[in-house]
Amino acid sequence: MSQPRKSVAVVAALSVSCMTTAPTSSTFAQVASAPVGQAVSPSVPRSLSKTQKPPLHGQRWMAITGKPLAATAGAMMFQRGGNAVDAACAMIAATSTMWDVLSWGGETQALIYDPRAKKVVAINGLGVAPTGATADFYRSKGYQYPPAHGPLAAVTPGTPGGLMLMLQEYGKLSLAEVLQPSIDLAEGYPIDAETADNVERWKDKLAEWPYSKQVMLPHFGQSRAAPRAGEIFRQPDLAATLRKLVEAEKQALAAGRSRKEAIQAAHDRFYRGDIAQEFVRGVQEQGGLITLGDLAGWKPKLEQPLRTSYRGIDVYKLDVWTQGPALLQSLNILENFDLRAMGYNSANYVHTVYQAMNLAFADRDFYYGDPAFPPAEPTEGLLSKAYAKQRAATIRMDRNDATAGPGDPYPFQGGKNPYADLLQQKQRRAAQSSVEPHPMTAQQHADFVEAFRAGTTSQVAADADGWLVAVTPSGGWVPATIAGRTGIGLSQRAQSFVLDPAENPFNVIEPGKRPRVTLTPSLALRDGKPWLAFAVQGGDTQDQNLLQFLLNVVEFGMTPQEAVEAANFNSYQMRASFDLHESQPGSIVLNSGMPQWVSRELALRGYKLEFEARTSGPINAILVDPENGSFWGGSSNHGEDYGIGW
Repeated sequence: MSQPRKSVAVVAALSVSCMTTAPTSSTFAQVASAPVGQAVSPSVPRSLSKTQKPPLHGQRWMAITGKPLAATAGAMMFQRGGNAVDAACAMIAATSTMWDVLSWGGETQALIYDPRAKKVVAINGLGVAPTGATADFYRSKGYQYPPAHGPLAAVTPGTPGGLMLMLQEYGKLSLAEVLQPSIDLAEGYPIDAETADNVERWKDKLAEWPYSKQVMLPHFGQSRAAPRAGEIFRQPDLAATLRKLVEAEKQALAAGRSRKEAIQAAHDRFYRGDIAQEFVRGVQEQGGLITLGDLAGWKPKLEQPLRTSYRGIDVYKLDVWTQGPALLQSLNILENFDLRAMGYNSANYVHTVYQAMNLAFADRDFYYGDPAFPPAEPTEGLLSKAYAKQRAATIRMDRNDATAGPGDPYPFQGGKNPYADLLQQKQRRAAQSSVEPHPMTAQQHADFVEAFRAGTTSQVAADADGWLVAVTPSGGWVPATIAGRTGIGLSQRAQSFVLDPAENPFNVIEPGKRPRVTLTPSLALRDGKPWLAFAVQGGDTQDQNLLQFLLNVVEFGMTPQEAVEAANFNSYQMRASFDLHESQPGSIVLNSGMPQWVSRELALRGYKLEFEARTSGPINAILVDPENGSFWGGSSNHGEDYGIGW
């Protein structure tokens, strides 16, 4: 896996006795006074504390993403007369070009509030497993899971198609306008230290693939093969590929075709034309499986998102081909508890949220997969309030349940579990297994944490016309295999599949199937109106951090900037979605400012404690302030995320 972007140094376990610092943001424990069952956050946020980064304010538009230059690309679209979708597309393109822990061969998924239709729509721009990618094939190669790196880790590229579908259906500008900042970046931009140093870290792996070596290691043979911070990093092959897309659009417009048809012409050139031919040649030359038929047969999807209501706020996530519904399940479980009365980051609060996440993620690990492949996932049962109440009743307040596993949601949708035998086997194994985490060396633990938090980027955008967008693109991160002379790095998303149905019968790899991914943008509506867009990078920690961000705003009245910087905690109990898919039952990462008495109480409940200085995760968020007709933006202090508003 790539090095997690914006992460702090590798965590180290500390004894509880070392914890003597004051509570972090303890004032929020006293904020809420509204009755339980109502949202506490006011329509107009009120800052209670000075944040490390200033809150963003805007009246006409706002654009936030993982790199300052990419945020500028989004701002440029607004200045051209575009809307929030145009800005989001430009930021996706820019971060992909800048290798902001993704590239153009990865995947894009988005939630968009369409003010014309007054509803939330979903974009599914996730690639599929290619021809020949079967469980038997990978087992024959000696793999326990599809590999983390290289051509055999690739699914078909989804970001180009996902971006173009967003632009076709909901944008205002041309593809040429949206791609121009990225073409400029591909022709040369001063690379940041974080990306440059990550390339240097992976130089030996990158050198295994000739096209990656040529692009990413301009000083190969010297002591430092990667570019240096501030050096102009050039990607001529990628610039040529992007110009071909613009050329296809231009030719279609000149022939009298509509704006949508012209963007479709660019899509077709990528997936069926000369770009596709060179892409497939480059993939197969390096041992990959993707065929021309795989590209031609793939297309992005417009979908209906999933939704739940929490304290009267409607929260939207993508379908079960992502981990997003685990956040909805967690909210349903937590509605059965008075979190506000527990107090922000009290021992009872941390314990309750941790247990709810474990139950929801245990269901994720067994029931989530590609809905296009039978049998259908039990989505109705999983999101049932009655099922959540049953799951909530299993939580013990005195002890972490290190063996928490999936439940059976089928009775809550009037069905019978087709995998009842596998569920029973899993439950028996959990009851018989040791609750102690698998012992790891310090290096093994560091590798586990890296895979668990595998980084990407995110985009949120809003405008005065009512458009609100959240995106979490990813895939093709360093070290990526670049496909021939296209300049496009291949996705590594196939590693999120499993080969053994006993692990997750809905997520076994087969050709044409989408893997269950961690990528998970979020939107929330209040009183039926767009209210909050929020997204984050960080692998299996994404919905953990987004859940706590939302609770910080709803239960404790924080502003977006306060909430993105607030002290979160993370569980390693669920199975990682990458590499060897391991877990560490009972492990919890706490903020180093956690009071000693809280840490001690959690240790007594069976948790294995680790501490870090910053634990919010790199969250980006925009809150719509209807009373003042403006936006509140938040961009975490975790790394290089940056926003611009006007």
